[in-house]
Amino acid sequence: MSDGFTTRASSINRALDQIGDKWCLLIIQEVLWGINSFNEMMEAMGVSRGVLSNRLKWLQQVDCLRREEDTAGSRRPRYHLTSKSVDLYDSALMAIAWERAWYQTPELDRVELIHLNCGRVFSPEMRCAACDELVHAGDASYSPGPGATRDLREKKVRRRSSISIGEIPSKRALYNNLINVVGDRWTSNVIALSYHGFTRFDQFHQELPVATNILSDRLKFLVEEGIFEQVAYQQRPRRFEYHLTDKGRGLFPWFLTLLQWGDRWCDPEGLGQPMVVTHKSCGHPLRAEVRCDQCGGVLRAHEVRFDLGD
Repeated sequence: MSDGFTTRASSINRALDQIGDKWCLLIIQEVLWGINSFNEMMEAMGVSRGVLSNRLKWLQQVDCLRREEDTAGSRRPRYHLTSKSVDLYDSALMAIAWERAWYQTPELDRVELIHLNCGRVFSPEMRCAACDELVHAGDASYSPGPGATRDLREKKVRRRSSISIGEIPSKRALYNNLINVVGDRWTSNVIALSYHGFTRFDQFHQELPVATNILSDRLKFLVEEGIFEQVAYQQRPRRFEYHLTDKGRGLFPWFLTLLQWGDRWCDPEGLGQPMVVTHKSCGHPLRAEVRCDQCGGVLRAHEVRFDLGD
């Protein structure tokens, strides 16, 4: 690959390189709800025909969608989730939890999540499988894993979409504000690095060697969205550190589900996880589980019902 660069191997980077795009995330969300024809998706998302076609082909290429011809006589193909994309269910649940904590979203406010195992309306929460404690940003430490090599990544990227998230017409959009924040892989990379203690422009740029104007744009965007706050550390010239806000720290469970998904599905050489995450509270390797806050059960896609209201 001629136009690329290397970074430390990272399951989050690998996951973002596959699905860390606003339109990819929106497509997966729509197909989860059963919107699976080309025209239905185009109408639901307000996306152009060319962009939708491009992303559908890409998601098939990375095995997150499968295309089937309609057996009912229609010539229109249908797109379905694969085992790989169904495994993003934990990420969807933590996205809903974050969205509810930080936004008033009418579409989401009407939704009730019902855990079929206990029959109760629930809110998803993340707990450590070893000690059962809730998992928050700052609870984790990091060390190299068996797959701690280098990854060659493509440098040419899609532009951050200029279409406002508020212009997406879908009524099933339960976490569009999260997608607006993380639906660009460089923006998400910056947030992920901040959980490792990165705060300064030079630190981000050393680890993520994109053009300086792109990095500046993403940092400005994250400040505007309330994910980072600027803290001056030098007056002449005036320079800032970028510190996570409570809203930014609240995204940690979503990123952790993405990291675990990347460990399972984005290890092309089979070397194992690039990074070992340890839960500071108990000292065990952190295996995060998304659970029902009512009965404590681990949530499975086929054991949850979404009541959409009116």
